[in-house]
Amino acid sequence: MRVATDIGGTFTDLVYVDDEGTIKVDKASTTPANYAEGVLNVMKNNDLQQAAIHQFIHGTTVVINAITERNGVKTALITTKGFRDVLEIARGNRPDLFNIRYEKPAPFVERYLRKEVNERLNYNGEVLQPLDHDELITIIEELKKEQVEAIAVIYLHGYKNPIHELQTKELLKKYWPEVFVTVSHEVTKEWREYERASTTVLNAYVQPIAATYIDYLTRDLKTISIEEKYIMQSNGGTTTFEEAKKLPIHMLESGPVAGVYASTILGERLGEKNIIAFDIGGTTAKCSLIEEGVMKVSTDYYIEKTSRTAGYPVKVPVVDIVEIGNGGGSIAWIDEGGSLKVGPQSAGAFPGPIAYNLGGENPTTTDANLIVGRLVPERFSYDVDIEKIRKITQQKIADHFGLSVEEAAMGIIRIANANMLKALKLISIRKGHDPRNFSLMAFGGGGSMHAVALAKELGIRKVIIPFAAPVFAAWGMLMSDLRHDGVQTYVERLLELDSRTIGEKWREMENEALSHFKNEEFTGEVNFSYFVDMRYIGQEHAVKVPVSAGEWNETKRQQILTDFHALHEKNYTFKLENTPTELVSLHLVTLGIIEKPVMTKYWKEGTLEQAIKEKRPVYFEKIGWVETLIYNRNLLPTEQVIFGPAVIEEKAAVTVIEEHQSIYADIYGNLIIDTGVNSHA
Repeated sequence: MRVATDIGGTFTDLVYVDDEGTIKVDKASTTPANYAEGVLNVMKNNDLQQAAIHQFIHGTTVVINAITERNGVKTALITTKGFRDVLEIARGNRPDLFNIRYEKPAPFVERYLRKEVNERLNYNGEVLQPLDHDELITIIEELKKEQVEAIAVIYLHGYKNPIHELQTKELLKKYWPEVFVTVSHEVTKEWREYERASTTVLNAYVQPIAATYIDYLTRDLKTISIEEKYIMQSNGGTTTFEEAKKLPIHMLESGPVAGVYASTILGERLGEKNIIAFDIGGTTAKCSLIEEGVMKVSTDYYIEKTSRTAGYPVKVPVVDIVEIGNGGGSIAWIDEGGSLKVGPQSAGAFPGPIAYNLGGENPTTTDANLIVGRLVPERFSYDVDIEKIRKITQQKIADHFGLSVEEAAMGIIRIANANMLKALKLISIRKGHDPRNFSLMAFGGGGSMHAVALAKELGIRKVIIPFAAPVFAAWGMLMSDLRHDGVQTYVERLLELDSRTIGEKWREMENEALSHFKNEEFTGEVNFSYFVDMRYIGQEHAVKVPVSAGEWNETKRQQILTDFHALHEKNYTFKLENTPTELVSLHLVTLGIIEKPVMTKYWKEGTLEQAIKEKRPVYFEKIGWVETLIYNRNLLPTEQVIFGPAVIEEKAAVTVIEEHQSIYADIYGNLIIDTGVNSHA
């Protein structure tokens, strides 16, 4: 049996597959006080504690939560003399340009804990000044007195030559073996001093938290027979529990990226190469764009970056995701100007929406969907008091605007949709992509409920609601491989490259990746993919270009150059064919191929009438209450078309289609929706 669990802000998802390929899913409430407890609860609910589990794959929010909630440990920084304030200086390209009260994000390490030591390398990695060991020992004693729990070590040009970082790590092990140490070259080998420092500090800040969490989870899972244990990484691949403890920053977007990867895999099966993956959970909505079957992975990622705040750079490979604070638990509220807002505040798992009857006193998106009949109390595992929901929504929202409670609920849903639409535009239109050329794949507990309205706004004709949609991200974990991304700064002009030198560089990176997998005790098939980040001479920004394997001869150089010009024009609308180009970095993606569950086709016989659960009134925008057929998704016969308005129910999710739209279940059990908008030629 293969098992995957994914911790979200509101629910912990479970997907498991037996040897015959049968997929089963479930959800349980997330337990913020002890996330491992929620994992064990959902496994116990399905009697998995006695099962023989071949693979256990886990996605967790413990790292991102520790950062956003500032629950990491007391962290210190050791750096090159003269560079202690790199974290404070940061970058000058502030997002809110004309805000005279703008404040830079506060560093995660206070100034008195940022220590300088005499050492220096030049940009080629050559030693200009040896590391002062005596000075470093004095610093160690000072930090001991401050009761620091983690130390980040970042030296100038350490990405080029880590000699002084390695010496520092050895001295720390000798004089202070119990402290957690993160050295920059083990986190990232790319240039950009501030970005490298930020990433290393964030890894140090969360490392003890992540290590403790993984140790607790390992301890609790000891009662269950599990052969292989993996954790999802932000790059769309997995790693072992032990490796995750060393570099927890790679788990930053552990859960969300699994849904994107799952969308890539399912899109490949369905012949859909261009997909916008859209995940709505209880707390947030996430989206990512997949083009020509490839999900976008970048090392230019930021935490907490908005139109008003610069955020914190994280220079590790992360799937390109846009995330906003809108989900089923997002709270509706009136701002100082009297306008209706939804989110980013969330009711979470506790007290949750009013519907949970656990003390929630603020209307949420979930409550609004109950009022308009998309959701019904009977489908909840809580004792839902619909009159209480209507009364609070009337008092807090409807009365303020002089609306009926149904109109107020529809307003909450429209505002939530508008917020989500912004995220979808950021990942598509704002990056030069026409969303009409893509299909929308919607999942998570709320994805199917909001997807059709959003697709109509964007002009998208096809919406796909995958099988196991409420726990689709967890299913994606079962389909993922072990992955290691090696990114190394390598600044050289393309046409002046020495073929032998760059060949040696690639082999060095390959050996490092193989060594990484050896440490993970992986002995299966390994695949390499090659990329280079390139730019025109004098530019700041670069473009990632795929590169074929083999020797770098003249034919290959010209092909790379041609591909670069085309990609640059696609991304930035222009190309400069007579301008010299240079490489900025080499990027090697190494996959350790893991055996995956097989997606089975099955033809379900029957009639649509047999799938009808009931007929009930549902409130639709601009129409009002409509007597609507409600279908059981599990009973839908294959490829028989339903015309809207209609509601399709399944465990933990609901799909809503409107007039002039249609839906059917395909041979894999996915729901395929035609939104009725004019297709784009």
